[in-house]
Amino acid sequence: MVWVDEARLDDVEALAALDSRDTLRALAQAGAQVRRSLVAAEEAGIERVAGGERPRSVLVAALGGSAVVGDVLDCLTDPGSPVPVMLRGDGPLPGWVGPLDLVVAVSQSGRAAGPLGLAAEAGRRGASLLTVGAAQSPLADVTARARGVHVEVALPAPSSRTALWSLLTPVLVAADRLGLADAPDDALQRVARVLDEVAEECRPSSDAFVNPAKVVATTLDGTVPVVLGDGALTGVAAARAAQMLSRTARVPATHGRLPDAASAAVAALDGPFAAGLGARGTGGAGGGRDIFADPYLDGPAAPRLGLLVLRDPTLGREAAGLADAVVASAEDAGAVVLQQQARAGHALERLASLVGLVDFAATYLALGLGFDPSVSRHVTDLRDRTS
Repeated sequence: MVWVDEARLDDVEALAALDSRDTLRALAQAGAQVRRSLVAAEEAGIERVAGGERPRSVLVAALGGSAVVGDVLDCLTDPGSPVPVMLRGDGPLPGWVGPLDLVVAVSQSGRAAGPLGLAAEAGRRGASLLTVGAAQSPLADVTARARGVHVEVALPAPSSRTALWSLLTPVLVAADRLGLADAPDDALQRVARVLDEVAEECRPSSDAFVNPAKVVATTLDGTVPVVLGDGALTGVAAARAAQMLSRTARVPATHGRLPDAASAAVAALDGPFAAGLGARGTGGAGGGRDIFADPYLDGPAAPRLGLLVLRDPTLGREAAGLADAVVASAEDAGAVVLQQQARAGHALERLASLVGLVDFAATYLALGLGFDPSVSRHVTDLRDRTS
């Protein structure tokens, strides 16, 4: 089953016409977002966060496309650190949050009700406050009244999904200054270079058969995607990939992290999507497709399971062996299998190489399917019905 129009993917003008809010351009500016955010963080006085002292705990208030900020910070925090990191999208603010704690609220618009309410309550309790969002927004006003630090979003972007690095970078800078995570400025500069390199490889003018993001998009076409990370870092990238596939490409996707998700992923290989036989199939896992099937008499083939495995080259033999075993099982069951390995380097560089790729891939999948990646009629309807 093929739905993606590959000719459109290689037509730069057609892509630009469908991409009404320049999502591809915004993704290509990810490296610039990092650089500009480093400057914005320093100008905002990032060294004043929590008085320069390590907080008792950190609560990250973020929703939707911004929620990955908390996932990244939690992943980078030393597992042996005495400072726990918690992610909360909406209220109420936990009762234990007080003057010894740091609340980080992230909202591109500065108007998201959840982070805004949590930041306001944190300010009333005397907690340290770091916010990232639009200038002269309600979130910036709350931070000013609480004498916290507000970092303005460095570059405009059509959505929080495409503003990730503008939202994430100031939080990483603060975490490094407070000794919560290893995210020095030189590492973030290298992250910017990695994102520039990914943007060059995934540029719209690059042909579909050599563009890595277009390859991922066309490979996942007509599948039910499952994204697996082989460890903590790639698990964050897998969650991001599933969100981008669902929200940007309109393809329902699930995600997991090995080793915990191994059994769930392999169990799905017994189901109707692995062999592509659908509800009509009787061959079970590994049965393959019926080469004699008539699409006019038997109906179109059911979508196949699409397994995207994100790999971290720094993991040990045991983790790599488990990922290899899952991949082998999926291939034997007839699933579509695709693996992507992170680039070498600092943890943030490895993360950026995968996130940059899957962001472009989900956007190309949306465009190949004929969808504007930034505009969803049903999301707009939902907002109208709940406003």
